[in-house]
Amino acid sequence: MTPGWVMPAFDAHAALVAPWTEHRDTFGWVGVMGFSVAAACGLIGNYLLLRRMALMGDAVSHSVLPGLVLAFLVSGGRGTGAMFAGALVAGLVATLVIDLLQSRTPLKQDAAIGIVFSTLFAIGVVLAVAFAGQIDLDPDCVLNGELLFVALEPPVTWGSWTLAPPAVIRMAVVLAVVLAVIVGGYRALLVSSFDPGIARSAGVNVRGVRLGLMLLLSLVVVSAFEAVGAVLVVAMLILPGATATLITERLPRMHGLAVVHAAVSVWLGVGLAVWLDCSLAPAIVVAGALLFGVAWLLGPRGGLLVQLWARGRVRS
Repeated sequence: MTPGWVMPAFDAHAALVAPWTEHRDTFGWVGVMGFSVAAACGLIGNYLLLRRMALMGDAVSHSVLPGLVLAFLVSGGRGTGAMFAGALVAGLVATLVIDLLQSRTPLKQDAAIGIVFSTLFAIGVVLAVAFAGQIDLDPDCVLNGELLFVALEPPVTWGSWTLAPPAVIRMAVVLAVVLAVIVGGYRALLVSSFDPGIARSAGVNVRGVRLGLMLLLSLVVVSAFEAVGAVLVVAMLILPGATATLITERLPRMHGLAVVHAAVSVWLGVGLAVWLDCSLAPAIVVAGALLFGVAWLLGPRGGLLVQLWARGRVRS
């Protein structure tokens, strides 16, 4: 008898090639959606890491639950538009309240984030329990998402043209908005992220830039959680930037590495999911974590091997 814990045999072609060739009708849009989510999260995550605000992604992602519940109660169904609007409003409320607490009270950022996201998440749980008989929300999908559902959506048509599933179009637009903001506001974002004092002396509205970045974060998180869930989106906000930080300290290169990290994570993550027959979003995050592990081991900035080599030179 074969032990239950034995892993299935790995077939490189079936895991890494076939999804994009033989099964591209299913995994093609999944790959585009996964890349759009990971790239958008990675690009904005670079600024969160530079500003030491990584927990903001966690706060916004946990704050969408009451918005989802209220949207369901108001609309009476799980329509994508209503759910998206409810989650976005909740994310924006969380962002604005955190900024208000941070700027108008003696509370530090971590305390403000902890208060807001735990309170809003608790409100969402209370509402979900109180109206359990009137709502039909899958907690597992809210927390973990289901990327494969993207392939099941009927694509949007425009005349005789067949475009893409609505979720893919929406996430692609969000990615385009993130790129436009980064390009258009590059100087203000760069200076205010590295040295707010210099940014103020140069006439940059530091608080306005921070608030705008947080609003953009809310849009990215809410757009992404449908595919990867409210919890796993946090990993996608942090892993690309953390990986890039171990390789370079120049922001343009960090952005480029975040995009490469997104593409490779999706490719390897889909292969891992096919191989182990598991959920796609967690597999993509695991693949991203493996890439971070490689950078941690081999990265020129803080990599373990580089540190060991430097210590060996000092001792010699």
